[in-house]
Amino acid sequence: MNLKLSIIFLFLISSMFYIGCGNSNDSEKNSLNPDKFKESLVKANKKLVKTEDEEIEDYIARYQWKMTKTETGLRYFIYKNGKGNKSEKGKIAKINYQSSLITGTPCYSSTESGPKSFVIGKGEVENGIEEGILFLRVGDKAKFIIPSHLAFGLVGDDKKIPKRATLIYDVELIEIQ
Repeated sequence: MNLKLSIIFLFLISSMFYIGCGNSNDSEKNSLNPDKFKESLVKANKKLVKTEDEEIEDYIARYQWKMTKTETGLRYFIYKNGKGNKSEKGKIAKINYQSSLITGTPCYSSTESGPKSFVIGKGEVENGIEEGILFLRVGDKAKFIIPSHLAFGLVGDDKKIPKRATLIYDVELIEIQ
């Protein structure tokens, strides 16, 4: 048994020596090129965004929702029209909400924590909520599908929302001040 281990060890050492003593031109060719690295990251990111977009479109088709897509990728539809004031940047919005992952797993809701208040445009909530709330008036109820880049991005929130999570929000704008 020790003879087998010795042979394997010698093989590994000789392989490392052979690789380490290779042609310097080969190692220069294989060294990390910052432009190629950046290009591969951009390519990978585009693939992730495309995959997430396809998942969102499948979700919308499954529920047969008639959603509007914004330039940023937010999807929304207002399913109950209110008659109150229109929201606008700088105003304080107060909402009831329920959020879940695109898989259906519940995340947060105003039932648990009470209504959420925030100044529109100050970055106090997810970018997708900031953007979506501007389409609403007091009394409106809407569904938002928020892609990960408009929600908690690459890292999640370290609690209920994992990295790169698409979020589904059911929102009611209850007050604008």
